[in-house]
Amino acid sequence: MEPQRAPALRRLLPPLLLLLLSLPPRARAKYVRGNLSSKEDWVFLTRFCFLSDYGRLDFRFRYPELLAPNICGLQAKCCQNILLYFDDPSQWPAVYKAGDKDCLAKESVIRPENNQVINLTTQYAWSGCQVVSEEGTHYLSCSSGRSFRSVRERWWYIALSKCGGDGLQLEYEMVLTNGKSFWTRHFSADEFGILETDVTFLLIFILIFFLSCYFGYLLKGRQLLHTTYKMFMAAAGVEVLSLLFFCIYWGQYATEGIGNESVKILAKLLFSSSFLIFLLMLILLGKGFTVTRGRISHAGSVKLSVYMTLYTLTHVVLLIYEAEFFDPGQVLYTYESPAGYGLIGLQVAAYVWFCYAVLVSLRHFPEKQPFYVPFFAAYTLWFFAVPVMALIANFGIPKWAREKIVNGIQLGIHLYGPCPFSSVPLSHLVSWLLSSTAILSLCPPFPFPFLTLCPHILPFLFCIPTAFPTLLDLSTLPLPPPTFCHHRPLFRKKQLGWHRVKLLGSWVSIRRVQRSLTLSPGWNAVAQSWLTATSASQVQAILLPQPPE
Repeated sequence: MEPQRAPALRRLLPPLLLLLLSLPPRARAKYVRGNLSSKEDWVFLTRFCFLSDYGRLDFRFRYPELLAPNICGLQAKCCQNILLYFDDPSQWPAVYKAGDKDCLAKESVIRPENNQVINLTTQYAWSGCQVVSEEGTHYLSCSSGRSFRSVRERWWYIALSKCGGDGLQLEYEMVLTNGKSFWTRHFSADEFGILETDVTFLLIFILIFFLSCYFGYLLKGRQLLHTTYKMFMAAAGVEVLSLLFFCIYWGQYATEGIGNESVKILAKLLFSSSFLIFLLMLILLGKGFTVTRGRISHAGSVKLSVYMTLYTLTHVVLLIYEAEFFDPGQVLYTYESPAGYGLIGLQVAAYVWFCYAVLVSLRHFPEKQPFYVPFFAAYTLWFFAVPVMALIANFGIPKWAREKIVNGIQLGIHLYGPCPFSSVPLSHLVSWLLSSTAILSLCPPFPFPFLTLCPHILPFLFCIPTAFPTLLDLSTLPLPPPTFCHHRPLFRKKQLGWHRVKLLGSWVSIRRVQRSLTLSPGWNAVAQSWLTATSASQVQAILLPQPPE
């Protein structure tokens, strides 16, 4: 019996997906536009990490003028300023969300000699402002630009202020660029290489997915396609879809400077789904599913369903929180936010469950240590890779390089996941297959039916009839040379039961199978006589490293 699915989770996923996709899009720059109307006198607009020599800001701002009573001419709602802060501790960190500083105090940290203030009036020539009239309303329209030079890549934060005024009202449009290359123009310096990295990993995971499908096809033909391997294939397929949507998002962003935020949210949701599928597979393997048992108990299935449902819901809630409350003025990437800390906590909780499952399996089946010890060690590294990566990123990686480095490391972790699963020794793989039927082939002139499973590890595999007179004297049988036959299956078999005997110092597991097809004429006479003696059943033997339970 396969582990029970979570019907409640299946009912909840469609509305959660719609909720995520319906969240309002948030501009990440590097083409930013909007209308601002606020009673505040100091407002944060956007941020960007400029290269040391090629950064540029091109802007267009427009705000209305008022006809002052008793005064001839126009008088602007003077004066709105564009403030350019950089990431020095004495600048942006000192003013953002500093409740003890008013507008003038926040302006005072600006260094005038660095041209960090753009005064949006006609008196300031570098602002490019002029008075325009539309439908009887007069506006100040300011169009100009600013180049950025620094000793290294820096984060720059753009704010709007009008100290002592009656609020802010502004239409704005900004284009922030780094050079003219397709791969850098609209990207902040901390995002350099993300598109190339995603494309590379997309190609790698496409290869992994097609290889897994190919081997899945072979396993299905041999009736060895287990639930855990299906989950592995599903995780790889969802990972491919996730990276495809990420590439679509970043490709559009590189072209236009505006990314479709719904596409990015969908990509993140698929990325998380791939992780959850793979996590469920690991927990099932830890509990012994397809390793020490062919089914999970009803109580275990219920507990596992409840746990994974809660885990998934919490994961989705954290994604919603990140999309809705992410503060670009304070946070540089996911793992510096409360949502990121929550994801790390979920990772640790999943590892606790994984440890519990593996330890219980080892307590009941200590002979499985050759499989579980390397399995546990390999995936302990996998579970702790993300928290360790987040700590290193927070304290050891420069802020202007964090996002691209973390993106590459995270994809590398997802790529590492399938590696231990794919490289489990084939001798242990045989012992996983207790609940499946192997392929039986007869290969003249040898008198024994041979199994074509795992020929590179096991010396020989053969079948023994149930009607053979003395099973305990099997060691006296002449054994054929270690040659392997590769034929199409002769039988469709149904598992009926297991028996054990000892053969030449090795455990041989024997299971009876029901024959559903007859042999064609011309087969070896010895094999024909064996099949006649066994009537409508045959016994299949698989040589295992340890006796099966």
